[in-house]
Amino acid sequence: IVKFTTLLQHITPHRRTLLWIVVLLLANSAAALLQPWLAGELTGVVIGRPDKWILSVQLILLAWLGLAVARSLLAFASGYLGGSTGELMSAKLRTRVYEHLQALPLAYYHERRSGETLSLLSNDAQVISRFITSTLVSMLPLVLTFLGAFAIMAWLDPLIAGLAVLLMPVYYIAMKLIGRRIRPISRDWINAWSNTISFVEENIGLLPAIKAFIREPVESERFGAANTELLTSSKKQILVQSILSPVIGLLASGGLLLLLWVGIRHVESGQLDTPGLVSLLLYAMLLTRPIAGLADVYGQIQRTRGAAERLLGFFSEQPEPFDENKPAISAVRSSIEFRNVSFTYPGREPVLQDFSLHIDAGETVALTGPNGAGKTTLVHLLMRFMDPDAGCILVDDTDISVVSLASLRQQIGLVAQNTLLLNGTVAENIAYGHHMAQGEDIKLAAKAARADEFIAHLPDGLDTIIGDQGIKLSGGQRQRLSLARTLLKDPPILVLDEATAMFDPAGELSFIEESKDLLEERTVILITHRPASLALADRILKMDGGKLTP
Repeated sequence: IVKFTTLLQHITPHRRTLLWIVVLLLANSAAALLQPWLAGELTGVVIGRPDKWILSVQLILLAWLGLAVARSLLAFASGYLGGSTGELMSAKLRTRVYEHLQALPLAYYHERRSGETLSLLSNDAQVISRFITSTLVSMLPLVLTFLGAFAIMAWLDPLIAGLAVLLMPVYYIAMKLIGRRIRPISRDWINAWSNTISFVEENIGLLPAIKAFIREPVESERFGAANTELLTSSKKQILVQSILSPVIGLLASGGLLLLLWVGIRHVESGQLDTPGLVSLLLYAMLLTRPIAGLADVYGQIQRTRGAAERLLGFFSEQPEPFDENKPAISAVRSSIEFRNVSFTYPGREPVLQDFSLHIDAGETVALTGPNGAGKTTLVHLLMRFMDPDAGCILVDDTDISVVSLASLRQQIGLVAQNTLLLNGTVAENIAYGHHMAQGEDIKLAAKAARADEFIAHLPDGLDTIIGDQGIKLSGGQRQRLSLARTLLKDPPILVLDEATAMFDPAGELSFIEESKDLLEERTVILITHRPASLALADRILKMDGGKLTP
C-alpha cells in the first residue's frame, strides 16, 4: 500500500473535494447506524416495553422512511462526486503516463516491445483507475460503518463488543493467508497481458510478411499459446478471489452467531433487554458487512500493487533532459562539429570511437559506408536522442549539451528512410511539425518538395486520408510528404537519411535535380548508399567501424 500511496501523490484531487466526499460519506454512515437503533425502538413498541421515551409505531416507521430517503440522496451525492473525482484522478494518471512516455529517451523503447509499453497506458492505468473509482472510494464508508457499529455495540454491551474485537485477528490472518497468493498471480497476469498485447501489435505490423510467407497457422498457434497463458492467469486470480470473500464471510457469520449466543445469555441474565439485543444483532450485522467488504478490498489492493509497482518503475525512468532553464541555441550560420565523440549502445561493441568531423555552414556533406558504420548514430547524437559517452558536439561553436533540447531540435529537420506519418489527411501530415501553419504555407511546402503534383491527383487533394503510416501512398510519395513536412519547419540544418531509398532510378534523378534549390543556404548531412544521390554533395566522406576512412 505504501507504493500505491506514493503513486497517488501525483494524482490527488483538490482537498476541498476530498473534504466534501468525506462529509457525505460520514453522513451516510451515520444514517446507516441509526437504522438498528430504530429497529430496537420498534421492537420495544411491539413487545410493549415500559419506557417513557417510547415512540409510536407510525412515528418510527415515518422516521425510518425519512432515513431511507436521506440515505438514497446521500448515496447519490457521494457516489457521483466520488466517482467523478475518481475518474478525474484516473485521467490525471493517464495524462502523466502519456507525458512520461513522450519524455523518455528513445533508448528506453529500444529495450522494450512497444506492446509492453502500451500496456502501461491501457491495462496498468485501468487497474489503478478501477481501484480508485470503485475500491478506494468504498473503503471510507466501510471503515466508518465498522467504527460506528463497534462504538454503539460497546455502549450497548462492552463484553460483546470486546469479543468482536478479539475476532478481528482471525479475519486478518485468513485474509493474509489467502490474499498473499493474489499478488504474484496478479504480476503473472499483467505480464501475460503485456505479452499478448505485444504479440498482437507486432503481428499487425508484420501482416504483409505473415501473408507472404503463409505464416497464418503458425502465428495463430503462437497467439493461442499467449492467450492460453493469459486465460490461465485470469482463472487463478478469479479462483483465489472467489475463495477469499466467501471464507471471510463465513468466518464473519460464525462470529455473528457467537455474538448472538452471548447476547441471548445476557438477555436471560438481565444484563440486556430484548430491544437492545435486536439493535445489537443488527449492529453486529453492520460490523460483518465491512469485514466481508474489506476482504474484497484486500484482494483488489494485492492486484493493484502489481500494476502500481510497474507504473512506479516506469516513472522512475529518467526522462530526456529538456533543460528548459538552459538558454536557447541561436543558430545563425549552423556549422556542425563532432569533437572526439565516442558512443556505445548497451551490450554492444563501440559504434563511434574518438570521432571528429567539422561541417561548414551551408555545406552539404554525404556520409557513405556499410550498415552499422555509425552514420545514423551521428544524426541521433546531433539531435540528442542520446548523448555521447565522451567528447562533445557543437553547433555554431556552442556545445549542444548546454542548450535546451527544444531549441536544438527546432534547428534540425530530419527526412528519414522510414517515414513516420500520421493516419490523417495530407495537410495534417505536412503541418505536423508546424501545427499553426495556414493552408497557403502547406501548399508552398508541398510545392517545394515537388509533392504538389501527386497531391493534385489524390481523391480529395490535401484533405485525402493517407491511412496508417501512409499506406495509401507509394514509397516515393511518402518520402516527398516527409520532405514537405520538414521544409515547412524551415530548419537551417537538414538531414536526409536514405531519403531516396524509396525512389526508382528515374524518380531519384528527378528528386536530386529538384532538391538542389532546396539545399541552398542550409547545412545538409546526406546519408546514402546510392551513388546517384552523391551528386548533391559538396564533400563525400566514407565511414567504417565508427571512423572516417580514406
